[in-house]
Amino acid sequence: MRRSVHGFTLVELMIVVAIIGILSAVAMPAYQNYSVRAKVSEVILALSSCRTKITEVYQSGGSAPGAGNWGCESTVGSRYAAGVTTDDDGVATVTLTNIAGDVNGKKITLAPLIAGAPAVAASDMGKGVTSWSCGGSGTDLGLKYLPSSCRGI
Repeated sequence: MRRSVHGFTLVELMIVVAIIGILSAVAMPAYQNYSVRAKVSEVILALSSCRTKITEVYQSGGSAPGAGNWGCESTVGSRYAAGVTTDDDGVATVTLTNIAGDVNGKKITLAPLIAGAPAVAASDMGKGVTSWSCGGSGTDLGLKYLPSSCRGI
């Protein structure tokens, strides 16, 4: 009489469980960082309205509106942005919320540049903003959470 063997041995099952455990231990931190970066990207995209308004104010000339008066402080529509402030030169700073414990309360800055140099409202009104620096001075969020397009360039 011959017996037919079906199924897996205990050793084979333990090897599969160990492999799944190792893969989970490696994948979970990477997924969590990816999730935070995606939410931060949404905040930066929401700041585009601020970027547009500040650019328009610089190009229109006249006198600088001053800190908190650039017209975009309340228009950022993201559930991950607690608030936006602007300084005298139009540097927008957003405070993060509803993302993750160590990220909440952190700040990201978006600064206007004219010909590669930081814009100065006292002397640059009437000039066109040529580019923006994201994640520069004033940003206290870790680099691993910033999208690659927003790392101080």
